[in-house]
Amino acid sequence: MAAAQPMLSLLLLLSVVASGKAKPRDANSTLEAEEAPTNETSSSEAPISEAAEVERKERLEPRAGASSSICPCDLHPGFCDLNCCCDSSCGSDCSTGGPECPFSFCLPGSTRAVSQVCLEKSTIFQNNTPYRTDVLPGPGGCVLLFCVELNDSKLNYLQQPQVVTKVNFPALSAQYGGSSFNLPDQVLSSPSAFYRVGDPIQTYFAASSVLSILKQPVGIGTSQLCIDENPAGFLESKNTSCIRILTDLTSSCTTDPALDAASYYRGFSVLKVPVNMTIFQPIQVNITPISEPASPSLSGSTCHNVVSEVSYEVEFNGIHGIQKVSVQFKVASISGNPRATLQQRFSLHFGSRSPSLTKQRSGNPGYIIGAPLIVLYNGTQQHITILQNQVDGQCSATERYKVQFRENVRTSCQFSVPFKLEEANCSHFQETLYQAFEGTYNLGGLAITGNADPSRPGERTNIFTQGCKIQDGPCMVPISLKIQVIWAHLGLLSNPQAQILGARYHYLCKSLKSIGNMVNMLPLTTTVAFTDATKWPEPPRGQPRAYWKLPFDFFFPFKVALSGAGSSSGSLPGTLLVTLTFCKLLVS
Repeated sequence: MAAAQPMLSLLLLLSVVASGKAKPRDANSTLEAEEAPTNETSSSEAPISEAAEVERKERLEPRAGASSSICPCDLHPGFCDLNCCCDSSCGSDCSTGGPECPFSFCLPGSTRAVSQVCLEKSTIFQNNTPYRTDVLPGPGGCVLLFCVELNDSKLNYLQQPQVVTKVNFPALSAQYGGSSFNLPDQVLSSPSAFYRVGDPIQTYFAASSVLSILKQPVGIGTSQLCIDENPAGFLESKNTSCIRILTDLTSSCTTDPALDAASYYRGFSVLKVPVNMTIFQPIQVNITPISEPASPSLSGSTCHNVVSEVSYEVEFNGIHGIQKVSVQFKVASISGNPRATLQQRFSLHFGSRSPSLTKQRSGNPGYIIGAPLIVLYNGTQQHITILQNQVDGQCSATERYKVQFRENVRTSCQFSVPFKLEEANCSHFQETLYQAFEGTYNLGGLAITGNADPSRPGERTNIFTQGCKIQDGPCMVPISLKIQVIWAHLGLLSNPQAQILGARYHYLCKSLKSIGNMVNMLPLTTTVAFTDATKWPEPPRGQPRAYWKLPFDFFFPFKVALSGAGSSSGSLPGTLLVTLTFCKLLVS
């Protein structure tokens, strides 16, 4: 019996896994550990209708020819995005959490999401399951757990929200809407073959065969005096500044290396990847100056060509390390007799190879919080913008504020009327204010997802506009615009994707007569509010539990004997005899 207990535990675990739809071992998709319900699912188990299922697949599944994995943080196609572990351009080992990954952590949604059922490993005698398994440390690390991955598609997907139309827009806004301007909660090694986030960038002085690190001076204390030994961290873009006190400018002008631009790039090179001290084979990347300033020179009590600003630009490519380094300088002249002070600024910026060649997405596929909203029109892609005020409070004619996903904003500015109101044509004045509110672009359709294709009409939704009515009475002109966007989460609960369901431009109008003919500055207000209409699935009832069940009709002889005892008194001795016989057999 003791030897059979581990096998019995494994059989119980497999029965639980089978009822939970465990995933076979050969699944290698980055973010598809939990799959969508298939067409074979019964109608009672399907979380959404067949028509909605087709629409959901069209929006959430990758397009033909693309990768089969969803990678929401892959915003630059063909290039490595920082801390995006599912980005294939950063190395294939990041998606599985392997050691060959240059990042110290992974962004949410960029690693595989799994659901498991676990038992103590000591109860498992042999693993013969065809499903994906893993051995993990238990609570406290005292025991090991044997785990089998599950896939419960019925409870794992968000429900498909209803279609937003011009008729039901106010009802949905009232049902799911709320306060729009509440403040959000404040949420506060050994050598490697490649750089990781925060690692010091190694440098090599070939003339002296000295290995060092790249340094970024920083100010310390209230005086902000320069400390030159601050190491520059990999993938940590920073701007620092500090103050240098030169006690004798006459001697320091030409001898202090901190004042000479050549000391920031000549005589050393940056290592492409960190070197192992046991096998020293550095791969060097030279630092290229954008322009070479002249060396410091002294003229009387003034020192010319002194470095006042140093800017490093570092191009990297995932685990392949640093590809290119450039530096740019700003110089100044300082005077002192003999004491002088100098404020220096240092910047270090990291970027992927030629990121300007590709247009950044606002999500992949769902929108990311803080990403700009996208408008699609005639095969082009633009961002929704609203009025922005200048320092003097007037509406800026060139600068506009980009509307960002899930960030409620309110702006107000003074619009300069370009003509006299008493001579204004009503329709012309209305169009002038509409263009001021909306900008020069055509509204078109709002992109449903952050990676929407402008050439696909099915990937945009209409923007409903409620403007000022043109009537025979007094002229009504818009003075305020409220942009309301309804969105919802779709897809896996473990990796939901935000999609736009609909949007409305609602203008508040005022009669031109009430404004007055002598006014040449008109106050305009714009508000943006996002409404969450996510429909969550029914809460799960927990995983099915194993229970004991005796063989079918095991007590049938007893039930027959006892049921006949009340109808026939003559059979009572026989019933007792049968009962005693079975009891004797069980005891022996």
